[in-house]
Amino acid sequence: MDINPLANPKGVKLLCELCQIPAFLQCKFCNVTYYCSLEHQKADWIGIHEKICDRLAFLRQPVPFLASREDRERRQKEVQVKKIELIEMTRTLAQKMLFEGKHEEAVPAAMQSLRYSIEVYGVSTIELVPSYLILGEASVGLGKLTQAEEYLAKADWTVLKTPDCSRAIQSKLYRNLGLLYAAKGDFPEALNNFADDIYHASEEFGTDDIRTAGGYFHMGNVFFRQGKMDVADSLYRQVINIWYSHLADVLKSNTPSEEELAQSRTRILGPVKGMFEEMGSGLDEAQEAEAVQILNSIHDIREHQTTRLPQDLAQACHALAMLYFVLGDIKKAKEYGRKAIVASDQVKDDDFSQSLVEFMKLCERQGTVN
Repeated sequence: MDINPLANPKGVKLLCELCQIPAFLQCKFCNVTYYCSLEHQKADWIGIHEKICDRLAFLRQPVPFLASREDRERRQKEVQVKKIELIEMTRTLAQKMLFEGKHEEAVPAAMQSLRYSIEVYGVSTIELVPSYLILGEASVGLGKLTQAEEYLAKADWTVLKTPDCSRAIQSKLYRNLGLLYAAKGDFPEALNNFADDIYHASEEFGTDDIRTAGGYFHMGNVFFRQGKMDVADSLYRQVINIWYSHLADVLKSNTPSEEELAQSRTRILGPVKGMFEEMGSGLDEAQEAEAVQILNSIHDIREHQTTRLPQDLAQACHALAMLYFVLGDIKKAKEYGRKAIVASDQVKDDDFSQSLVEFMKLCERQGTVN
């Protein structure tokens, strides 16, 4: 995180990476990124620069002289590919930080994604919308609602003038508008936007997809804030059901059978361990963070409800247990698995109880190979 003091060479305009005012500090590692203050340099380093410093060194270095047209075209394509990779990486990281509640830290990554989206796609294209939405959501989280309105207005206008805009992008736009109105306390308008979010997500992915579940969750939060717990509970139940089914499918498709394990044990321990290590969540970093946020939020609500249904808490615990298992946190998986067993004592569902028993066996099996 070292920096170099910098006196701007005459005639060279150097601007701060975060605020675009004249810069006087230079990143000592990439030598192509500048800041107006130590505070902005630290904020950018924590938010994104540490992860992309070497990438920026490549993208911002002076273009080398290439004699042949073929070499110049190859170089141009390489730079374009690197920029697109950077856009996807910074968006995912920014969204992940938002789900983790790190709104301030998400801004530098979101700004990078917007900056390179403009370079690659132009100033008024639909490809810029995801970055506007992330910046809008970060602004809502920081309580900067006027700024959030500006970002979301840009996104809304771009969507309106793009007839073939995907339903996935429209879903995200309405979700962010819903969050903005909820922050303003305008619950009817928030619910209208979350309803539009769910509609477009359902059309694109299906009503029981994890990408639709976020709309149900935020709508549930609005009813929760209004004290309408019957409606909130039904929406939270829908969210848990969606994630529970998704995670159960991930476990089922990735878990080796007893026969496969027995065959591996006859050779060496390595193959057995490898079977488990190859298991993934099937989610990107942002979706993993979203799952942790949503499932923990609903679990906490369930745990403090005096009138909850036993099945609701048991299923929330089991879903969290499966999530932590596929994320590789076996300690937390066992913890929530045991909580699910306790909560399920009053649940008369043999299939659910059996699935819990099998899951705890899987956790113990995983523990023996780590």
